[in-house]
Amino acid sequence: MRPRIPLGRASLLASSIIRDARRAGFGTGTVTAVGRLRRFAPATCDVALLGVAPAGRHAQLVDAFARLPIVISIIAREPSRVRVETPRGPVTLHLADPDHAGAALVWHTGSRAHVAQLQARAERLGVRFADGRIAHASGAPLSCVTEQDLYDLLDLRFVAPELRDGDGEIEAAGEGRLPRLLSDLDIRGDLHMHSTWSDGRDTIADMVSAARQLGYEYIAITDHSERAWSSRTLRAADVDRQRDEIDAVRAKTRAIEVLHGVEVDIMHDGSLDFDDEVLGRFDIVLASLHDHGGHDGRRLTERYLRAIHHPLVNVITHPTNRVPGQSDGYALDFEALCAAAEDTGTALEIDGAPGHLDLDGILARRAAAAGVTIEVGSDGHGVDTLGRQMQFGVGTARRGWIEPQQVLNTRSAADVRAFIARKRARGA
Repeated sequence: MRPRIPLGRASLLASSIIRDARRAGFGTGTVTAVGRLRRFAPATCDVALLGVAPAGRHAQLVDAFARLPIVISIIAREPSRVRVETPRGPVTLHLADPDHAGAALVWHTGSRAHVAQLQARAERLGVRFADGRIAHASGAPLSCVTEQDLYDLLDLRFVAPELRDGDGEIEAAGEGRLPRLLSDLDIRGDLHMHSTWSDGRDTIADMVSAARQLGYEYIAITDHSERAWSSRTLRAADVDRQRDEIDAVRAKTRAIEVLHGVEVDIMHDGSLDFDDEVLGRFDIVLASLHDHGGHDGRRLTERYLRAIHHPLVNVITHPTNRVPGQSDGYALDFEALCAAAEDTGTALEIDGAPGHLDLDGILARRAAAAGVTIEVGSDGHGVDTLGRQMQFGVGTARRGWIEPQQVLNTRSAADVRAFIARKRARGA
């Protein structure tokens, strides 16, 4: 089995090679990421790209792509396709004519299950969809410039790339039941990020400034508690000093609300790293289980349930603690976690850090169906990660069919504070 490239590294590789391709003669906007990367899958075997150009230019563009500085060797080469090796993993470039760009984009985005279902539908409608082209059954080609053209030809609503897993989206598109998916524009704040008070690279002021540039109405600074498995942590004795720094930043920054939060570790016995007196000083409390302690799924579930029922815990972060491409994470009783989270008013997180992307799409969909409030956080550890990792979080949420109203941080700051206050009041 080929090694998996995590979403974060795949995205960086795609951005880099697309930038180089434009310098080599590819027009702006003519090359886009496809395959698992476009569907925001947590990991992929290679980076797939689609270029759009007249057929007469394909050979020239294949040559230009193969000569990019990042290319180590050519793995395979055809008139309209080239696969190359780079220091960061293999990259495949597919080329399509402009008249077939939409069909090719759907074809190369996948998934195989989604495309197979589209092919079956096309056959029933008397057309043929194969090899990135759509044509009449007689063989006469049909113009398909955009993806929308293809779905229109098949009498379907447009299916977002993140949903194309062959898991009911075709039926939903045919019946008008597709969700209005969460988008980056729906996100009003980021409730999970770290500063130099723990293992973050930038100061609170820097993180606030970066968040303002992203257009956020609020953020929460949520550094790691003192016994967390991190290179640096926030000590209980320093909580008040951190609060003073946040207050100073608040006084200078009127256009964004800054919550003083914490990412507190769930200990081996299910207790929390800080006691209630310390936790009560924070505006928002995120709880994480980083250290499994050798416990099985039943014991890990019990630890989570104790945290969920704690009146000061508002969000359970990256619940399965998975590592895409390496580990599927904890084997939990997810139904029990969802039932407890819904009952107590505790949010479950979709963490946008490439090392988590957790909850994944499947579990996020199950959680939302159970009535659980979802929080999408960047888990940013530097100003350069906030926007990018929020995009990964939103993409992962979209894979779970998540809609804006199901997400905590699509709400106003006042509504977020009310969400927190309701649970604290119930636990009083």
